[in-house]
Amino acid sequence: MENHEVIRYTADIVVINPDHNILLIKRGWAPFEGHWALPGGHVDAGETSLQAAARELAEETGVRVRPLDLEFSGLFDTPDRDPRGRYVSAAYTVTIGSDVIPTAGDDATEARWFPLDALPEQLAFDHAGIVQTAVYG
Repeated sequence: MENHEVIRYTADIVVINPDHNILLIKRGWAPFEGHWALPGGHVDAGETSLQAAARELAEETGVRVRPLDLEFSGLFDTPDRDPRGRYVSAAYTVTIGSDVIPTAGDDATEARWFPLDALPEQLAFDHAGIVQTAVYG
């Protein structure tokens, strides 16, 4: 007997500026409503995770980047990383200018820069680990 699991595919993006700040959004929905998180979301039909990362960044923060400017950071697939079920996320990193001002949109209630050494105590999901991997390897 086979045991098949429904797996959802997402993309997250770590946006860094030259001043060593990370761009985060405040989630406007469950799970983790009101918590800070990386921009990201579901990969839509017909798009790659790279395209999804760039699209989600624009939708949630107003920041636009070319998918080709994103660097793959890792695949995150720990079974319990999301309380809604099994989610596998491709994470990407991009560096943008310090003069970029984000504006919350779509599912985010806020979007702002945080110093890398002063991130919120609890990021949503496993996003602290994604930031750690993206920034420090």
